[in-house]
Formats: sequence, C-alpha cells, structure tokens
Amino acid sequence: MAIVDVTVIPIGTETASVSQYVADIHTILQSYKQEGKINFQLTPMNTIIEGELSILFEVIQAIHEAPFNQGINRVATNIRIDDRRDKIATMSSKLASVQTKLKEKE
Repeated sequence: MAIVDVTVIPIGTETASVSQYVADIHTILQSYKQEGKINFQLTPMNTIIEGELSILFEVIQAIHEAPFNQGINRVATNIRIDDRRDKIATMSSKLASVQTKLKEKE
C-alpha cells in the first residue's frame, strides 16, 4: 500500500479558478474508489490517494489527462509518493499515530 500526494495544475485557464477541473478529477477518483481500487482525500491544496502503487500510477495518469480532455493545452502535475514496505500504512493509520503521540505529550 502506497500513499500519493498529487496536485494537478492546469496551465492557461480562462480564469483564476480551477475548481471545475478539480471537480472533474474528483469524479475520476470517485470511480476508482467505487471499484475498490483506491481511497482518497481531497484537501484545499491537493489530493491524497492510497492504494497499490501500480494502480496509483494508473490513477495519476487518468487525472493528469483530465484537464487536456477539457481543452487545456498544458498541465503540470506534482507527485509525492510514500511507499512503506515494512508495514501497512494508511492515511488513517498515519494520522492515528500522530494523535497518539500528541496525547502522550499532554
């Protein structure tokens, strides 16, 4: 199980808003989630996706292509991968670990 932090940046949009592109990407992610292939969390600045690394690369390609499919001619995609192999780490388990450590400090 890997966790990917991804930001897709359409370049050359008509307005400063990119929410329509984010919504399109969200729809793609939701379809992968419904198939049981990934879990994801949308944040104000990026999207975090967890799943098998080979599937994540497939998902990244699909969401990178999304703005092109809406007529954008240039897209920059930033990707950061956390691939831990000594134990299973999920988004929720990583957050829980930090919460436990915070409680220990109280």
